[in-house]
Amino acid sequence: MKLLFVTSLKEHQADVARILEQAGITVFSATETTGFKNTRDENLLTSWFAHSRDEYNSVFLFSFTTELNATRALQLIRDYNDAQATGFPIRAFMLPVEKSSNEV
Repeated sequence: MKLLFVTSLKEHQADVARILEQAGITVFSATETTGFKNTRDENLLTSWFAHSRDEYNSVFLFSFTTELNATRALQLIRDYNDAQATGFPIRAFMLPVEKSSNEV
């Protein structure tokens, strides 16, 4: 069993849900979150403030799934990111689940 984590901007949530479905993942959880990006522009003339703190409405999705489904989802997310060319790619991570209360 694997744990698949996915983060994206809130406006891409429907796209992520479609990707998960294409990967064979039909059960997942989602929660809204605020993403932060601290940037520092070394040239103070191009930024009125010494640093900025940008906030983004984001979503965090996760699912317990098979390795095959998680691997498919990672590849579909890579393909999606390559086609979109935005500054805010979907991020995904696959982690092993060592033990579970549902093990037989």
